[in-house]
Amino acid sequence: MRKGIGGLVAKAQDVLKQDTRSGAVFAFRGGRGDRIKLLHWDGQGFCLYYKILEKGRFPWPSPAEGAANLTSAQLAMLWEGIDWRRPTWTSPPDRVG
Repeated sequence: MRKGIGGLVAKAQDVLKQDTRSGAVFAFRGGRGDRIKLLHWDGQGFCLYYKILEKGRFPWPSPAEGAANLTSAQLAMLWEGIDWRRPTWTSPPDRVG
């Protein structure tokens, strides 16, 4: 997790072969799994978001799966430390009245 914006942009371009100015959000997880950085181009510059979990680890695909494309809901779950691959759905509310 030592890389800054420049290093993460280079990694997304060289390793993932992605256009970092496409509007996509790129997620990078630390080796221990408790740290995550999100990189996003907002049209004027790059934004870098960094989060460290006090407990637990961020869920992550195995290296064999390669890059993962997430929906905005899955990305929100990832940011909250929820396993976006196996979310637990709640039951629908009871009918009122």
